[in-house]
Amino acid sequence: MADGGNGDIPMLEAPPSYGRQTCSSIDALPYIDSDYADPRVKAEVDRLVEEEMRHSTKKPADFLNDLPPLPTFNFQEYPMLGREYERVRAGRPPVALDRSRYELETPAVSKSNDETAWKQALQRSQRLLQYQITRMENLDLLLKYGPDAWKQHNNRLEVYLTRMQKLAQELNEKIEKVNRERKYHQQNTAYELDALSMQWKDLCQKNIAIQTACASLEARIIELETEAAERGWNLDAITENGTLAQFRSMTLAP
Repeated sequence: MADGGNGDIPMLEAPPSYGRQTCSSIDALPYIDSDYADPRVKAEVDRLVEEEMRHSTKKPADFLNDLPPLPTFNFQEYPMLGREYERVRAGRPPVALDRSRYELETPAVSKSNDETAWKQALQRSQRLLQYQITRMENLDLLLKYGPDAWKQHNNRLEVYLTRMQKLAQELNEKIEKVNRERKYHQQNTAYELDALSMQWKDLCQKNIAIQTACASLEARIIELETEAAERGWNLDAITENGTLAQFRSMTLAP
């Protein structure tokens, strides 16, 4: 039995060939089977499935064992990417960007006479000035070449979209063709399946009737054997002497 204390839901165990099954092994007939549309049948099927899942020892995580293992990532040449990967795996929030070097600050009052502090402030101001100059240059380049670059990018996206839409249309046509063939095949086979189903039901009824007749004969034989035993007749001796037919006519006579 599966341990349900950890919150895992037991799953239905699959046959050994589960990982190698193909579509040909599916025996569903959705175009002619209408039993599952009955709410009572559906409720009963769902109940049976849930009952099987409760008694199964296989859990959802066990189904992943058949899949190949995940590749191992090597970030030796990219330590920054490796640290970011470990941060995401650990669920830690991202580190905020340090923008202090872009802020123009003067030395504190306590360091107003410190030459080193003023040199550091001067260096920060020079960096900030160069940063602003670079931003203005980038904005000028964007105004000059940005529209054409975006147009080319949009054209590439439109070509990619057209190719994906064409591929999706081809796949949808193949799916529609398969569904039409399945529907045609199932509807043409429905008559044969109905005839075989009726034949199976008739055979079942005949078998039940035969079993009932056999049970009646066995009960009659037991009754006759009991009656013969009460009268003191030796059936084995009568059979050996060849007078069984006479005995039958005598006992079965009204």
